[in-house]
Amino acid sequence: MTNTRWRGRMSSCALVAVIALAFPAVSFAHITLERREAAVGSFYKAVLSVPHGCDGTATVKISVQIPDGVVAVKPMVKPGWTLDVKRGDYAKPYSYLHDAKLTQGPKEITWSGGNIPDAYYDEFVMQAFIAGELAPNTTIHFPVVQTCEKGEHRWTETSPAPKTDGKHDEPAPALMLLPAATKAH
Repeated sequence: MTNTRWRGRMSSCALVAVIALAFPAVSFAHITLERREAAVGSFYKAVLSVPHGCDGTATVKISVQIPDGVVAVKPMVKPGWTLDVKRGDYAKPYSYLHDAKLTQGPKEITWSGGNIPDAYYDEFVMQAFIAGELAPNTTIHFPVVQTCEKGEHRWTETSPAPKTDGKHDEPAPALMLLPAATKAH
């Protein structure tokens, strides 16, 4: 192989490597769920990753709306943050453990008073139960409002249709619901 062809192939490989490294950073530019699939009728640990602040300023508050059918929510306490849980009635009763029916519970979780500088990331965690009444092979969303020292991001878009540029501006974290796990006999 000639020196020129070898250098050309090396340049092409370097360009591919740079592009491959750049795109993962873009895909995590918004708040996401660490685990993006869960079976109906099972427990789920929701880990919301907050990768940046707002226009260079620190994140000081995260509020997440709990979707219908996500019940028995228990948020994780974060040292240095104040936790506020707004409770309300569910749209309908949902099955829980031992044939219990839940009719109310957490509808919104807010962590506030902390400080995540724009150059750092953090995670906010809650445990929940995905009710068996939810339809498998559908997607539910956890709309999040991220408040910063200056400004906010509203990660609340749930529309399946992208904007004209092919992307959502501020998509809500999404969870794909899988069929219930089968039990061994």
